[in-house]
This record gives sequence, structure tokens and C-alpha cells, in this order.
Amino acid sequence: MTKLTADIQANSDLFVAETKETLKVWGLCNEEGDWLSVDSTEYENSEVMPFWSNEEDAKLHCVDEWEEFEAVMIPLDVFVEDWMITLSEDGVLVGMNWNAQLEGQELEPSDVAKQYL
Repeated sequence: MTKLTADIQANSDLFVAETKETLKVWGLCNEEGDWLSVDSTEYENSEVMPFWSNEEDAKLHCVDEWEEFEAVMIPLDVFVEDWMITLSEDGVLVGMNWNAQLEGQELEPSDVAKQYL
């Protein structure tokens, strides 16, 4: 059962706490190796890549228009040290623990990385 709620800040806090504990981050990737990214709902002309702190919550989103995707684990150190740099260079925001309604924070990768220092 998901721990995610309508409280977007609590979901983001849970993301950081859980990933620090498990050392795993979950994203959605298809068979071609393309990671899911979508248009930002908060920022015009921006893209956001959603991530979750556990596999179950990530898998909940592999339906409908995202059914071709599957939950794939990223080691936390790779996520923080490599992904945040690449996403920052590409101008892609980070979505943290989006709930079933696809509500969640959209943060700059540098702001996400700072939460792990």
C-alpha cells in the first residue's frame, strides 16, 4: 500500500528519507531504454522526469499512456552524482514521489542533490 498522500511536501520528504535508507531510486523506463519525462505542469516550456522512493509506487504509474514503461531501480549514488548533473545540463526538472493523481514537487536537480549532502 502506498504511503503517498495529497501532501506534496510530505511525499518529497518521504522520497529523501526512504532513498537514504534503501539507497535506491525508481524511475520509469521502456524497452528502448527511454526514461519517462513529461511536460511540467508548474513551469512553462520545461520537462520533468518523475522518480519514486520505492518500486511499488513507481509501478502504480505503469498504466494507460505509460503502460509501455516499467519501474527500474537506480542506485542512489548514481542518481545523485550522475543523474542530477545530466538532468541539470539538459534543463530537466525532477519530480519526487508523485501520487496517484500525478501531483508532486518539481525541483531543480541541484536542489534535489543538496538534500543528500
